[in-house]
Amino acid sequence: MAAGVLPLDAPSAEERPLPPALTPFFTPPAEYAKDFGGYPSPLRFADGREVRTAAEWPERRREILATWNAAMGEWPPLLDEPDLKILRSEPRENFMQHRVQVQFAVGQSSEGWLLIPSGKGPFPAVLVPFYEPETSIGLKGERRDFALQLVRKRFVALAIGSPGGDARLPDIAGARCQPLSFLGYVAANGHRALARRPEVDAKRIGIVGHSYGGKWALFGSAFYEPFAAAVWSDPGIVWDETRPNVNYWDEWYLGREPGLARPKGVLPRTGAYRTLVEGGRDLTDLHALLAPRPFLVSGGSEDQPERWRALNHAIAVNRLLGFTHRVGMTNRPMHDPTDESNAALVAFFEHFLGKPSE
Repeated sequence: MAAGVLPLDAPSAEERPLPPALTPFFTPPAEYAKDFGGYPSPLRFADGREVRTAAEWPERRREILATWNAAMGEWPPLLDEPDLKILRSEPRENFMQHRVQVQFAVGQSSEGWLLIPSGKGPFPAVLVPFYEPETSIGLKGERRDFALQLVRKRFVALAIGSPGGDARLPDIAGARCQPLSFLGYVAANGHRALARRPEVDAKRIGIVGHSYGGKWALFGSAFYEPFAAAVWSDPGIVWDETRPNVNYWDEWYLGREPGLARPKGVLPRTGAYRTLVEGGRDLTDLHALLAPRPFLVSGGSEDQPERWRALNHAIAVNRLLGFTHRVGMTNRPMHDPTDESNAALVAFFEHFLGKPSE
């Protein structure tokens, strides 16, 4: 099945004024406001035509999907009813913490954590992918505990880890697509597993990830429309071969090319990464696939304010569709999240997914 083929059901689509806590992050700084950099415009067809009306956008969107799926490989069929089995449960703070086993593909399941607030639902929910799920629920590290922070605000949160347990040796369950695309497929099935839970409002499910998890969240939200909102924490939101951590060229992301001896000591362009770069494509295409769904870049060392040049293209797509304030970015000097960036992340989901009482 091709990624991104399901219809968008207009989640949180109404135009509400941004709260003061978010307003500064949804307007490009003056120095970047009209600067589109050298990035390819999502509003230009492959034959050079420009997308001039909202009615023309679906055709261009299908073209973007076809281009990327041809390069990366098609997804397997999505799971109709992915299994989510509770293994054990315990109360924690103001929520229940469940150890779960989640099915992500035919013959592939992985353990994670499902956090459910106390009280009456259904609640908005967020999928939180990372290397392993313990960091996301506050059992390892600091400030990357997005699932814990969100459940404290009465969101259901499902924390998951790398398929097969090793991000650099991903188990793609026999799929014929690039590993990063397969992570998008895993995210889609994670969404489907959450949507089946009685505690969850299926129209209000978002996704958030940091670094590796940020790339995962980017591809999951871009290629699976039912995600209502997304936060990408410092993944590197465009190709940038000057930044070693913006490493989409690696074999475990988009550079998979079985049977090829990868050169040592130089940056290799292989697999889908080579095809897409040489074809003049960039991740601005994927930002545009979100429109009109909202997203926030929680930028750190890899996504500094100059990334607004790329985000201006997504702003232009949303403007064409009649939407404003759907593209935001916070910035911090370092890669790891801060208290301030996390507060904006939570406020973003509260605004665009709606608080549980709404």
